[in-house]
Formats: sequence, structure tokens, C-alpha cells
Amino acid sequence: MENNTKLTAGQRRLLFGAIFLMATSAIGPAFLTQTTVFTEKFLASFAFAILVSIIIDIGAQLNIWRVLTVTGKRGQDVANEVVKGLGTVISILIVLGGLAFNIGNVAGAGLGFNALFGLDVKIGAVITGLLAILIFSSKSGAKVMDVITQILGALMLVIVGIVMIKVNPPYAEAAYRMVAPENPAALVMPIITIVGGTVGGYITFAGAHRLIEDGMVGQKNLPFVTRAANLGILTTGFMRLFLFLAVLGVVATGVKLNADNPPASAFQYALGDIGPKIFGLVLLAAALTSVIGAAYTSASFLKGFHPVFSKYNNIVIICFIVFSTIVFVFIGKPVKLLILAGAFNGLILPVTLTAILIASRKKSIVGDYKHPTWMLVFGIIAVLVTLGAGVLSIQSLLDLWNQ
Repeated sequence: MENNTKLTAGQRRLLFGAIFLMATSAIGPAFLTQTTVFTEKFLASFAFAILVSIIIDIGAQLNIWRVLTVTGKRGQDVANEVVKGLGTVISILIVLGGLAFNIGNVAGAGLGFNALFGLDVKIGAVITGLLAILIFSSKSGAKVMDVITQILGALMLVIVGIVMIKVNPPYAEAAYRMVAPENPAALVMPIITIVGGTVGGYITFAGAHRLIEDGMVGQKNLPFVTRAANLGILTTGFMRLFLFLAVLGVVATGVKLNADNPPASAFQYALGDIGPKIFGLVLLAAALTSVIGAAYTSASFLKGFHPVFSKYNNIVIICFIVFSTIVFVFIGKPVKLLILAGAFNGLILPVTLTAILIASRKKSIVGDYKHPTWMLVFGIIAVLVTLGAGVLSIQSLLDLWNQ
């Protein structure tokens, strides 16, 4: 397909479905809170962390989307061809990590329902689970998912963009500190946290696996794939930037955010009494789309184990959602499990991305496809940074168990 070819309605839905599946998977409840907390602490200098996270996003997403779709194989299958058994190990880690993070996503959606309607958080979590199950109960579950993630993703962008404009943040200072931050060494941990939460684990593979499922594979479809990856990176980048600037506009005036719920208090300051409810809507949208993305992508990593996982893919996704919801409702939000998932995610991306970069240079895997050198360089940078994230994730895990 050439760049100037007009897209059909189905291709447009797939294009934006893949874009928003990746973007909304990256923008979950944890991201909203982390960005708010770090912006309050580092002010305009946190723009540097946002910039670095976008560069890492480019290094990971473009390499993975292009190599996987050229081969027509999912991440675990390519990894298995590079090192036998590696893809199987990665699949297990991603599914376990996805399950753990989905518990947090379900909890976030419950909090969103609580802020909007005053419902008990656990009741809100059950409603979220039921909504997600309804989406995948249809034979057209993937198509419904495309539409839902587009609507909710666009809603988040618009709402946060409006808040950003209303609070009128110091744009010039943010632009300057994006390349000249104060005390850059202090930003290492925030960068690692943001990158691990928005590019780690299943998130990087969400869009590429979606395109592969609909047969958008081979070199002839690379223009479409590259366009989808670029737009996905831009969409995620704008969401990160909008949220950062919205919070910066509030805290730059000297306002002290409520430590119990920093994002909600930022929205309250910007929008008045309706602010927390508006934030509840953003949180609900972020959490519900993350539940969908985590379940869909994690299930796609099971397909290599046995044909039954492909045949009953929607049922597998529903089981994934049901399990996550039940764990939250009856056990709560297990902090240790979430930290364990963070350690998994910190370790998965550098290993998988390294396998993808090696695969990009193996003719036995990619055939006569020539992978651009500049993408390879970006990929190596992403590996090095996320490797650091993995090491620090392990340290966090050890600290937890030693408490």
C-alpha cells in the first residue's frame, strides 16, 4: 500500500484503533498520578523527563511495530527465533505482569466511578469488568475495542487539553527546561518510572499485535504501519505533555496539591467544584481503556502456547478481566504484586527489544527487508535506558521483600 492510497473505512478504523490501543494502554491510572506528583516536585524541569520518555517511545515502538509486521509474527514468536525458548519466557512474564497491572487498572476505574457517581469503589470495579466483558462478548470484539479506545482516548486528550489552556502554564519556561533542566541527575528515577509505566511489558506490543491480527503485514504495508506507529507516539506524547502542562499551570502558582489524590486536587483548582468529577471521568477513561489494552495484548501472548488460545481468544480475554476484577474485589489492591509486575515490566522491554533489534538484522527472519540504521540507534538507546529501569526495578523488589 503506497502513502498516497486512500484508506478504506475498515483501514481507517484499524489505523486509529491501533493508535489509540497503544496510546491508551500507555496512559493508565498510575501514569496520571505519577506525572502529577513528579510535576509538583520538579516543576518545569520535569519537561525533560517527558522528552526522554518520548524518545524512548520512538526507539521502542518504531522498531517493534515495523519488524513484527514485516515478519507477520508476534513478539514472542520473533524472540523464539532469535533465542529458542526466549519468547516463551517473555510470554509468561508479560501475562503475569499484565494480570497484576490489570488489578490496578480495575481499581483505578472503580475510583473513577466513585468520583463521578459516589459509588463504592468495588462496585465501580465490577461495573468496569462487566463493561469490558461486554466488549469482548461480541464476535466483533476487536472492532468494538477499536471504537471504544478511540472515543475514550480522544475524550481524555480534549479534557486535559482544555484544562491546560485554562490554567495557562509557563510555556516558555517549560520549553527551556525541556532541554536544560535543573539538577538533571535528580530526574533519573522519575524518567525510569515514567518509561517503565508507559513503555514496559505488554504496552509496547499492543498496537503491533492489533495490526498483525488484521493481516496488516509484509513490506507492502510498511507505510501504513509506520504511519500508525508515528501517530501513536504523537498521541501518547501529546497526552503526556498536556497533563504535565495542566498540572504545571496549577503548581507554578504555589498551590499545594492534596497528597491523598494529587491529580483530583489539581483538577479542582483548575475547574472549581466540578474539577474532581471531571478528573473522575478522565480516570475512568484511562482505566477502562487500560483494562481493555492489558487484557487484549496479554491474551495475544498466549496464542503461541496452543491453538486453543487463538480459537477462543475472546473467552481468554474475558477470563483475564474476570480474574483481575475478582482479585481486586476480594483481596484488594496488592502492593507487592504490583511492584512485582513493575519489576517484570522493567526487565521485559530491554530483553524483548534487544531480540527485535537482532531480528532486524537476520535475513532468516526479515528476508530482504532493510531496517533503517537510525531506528536501530534509537532502539539501542531505548534498550540502555530500560535496562537501567530493570535493574532499579529489581532493587525496589528486593527492598520490598526485606521490609
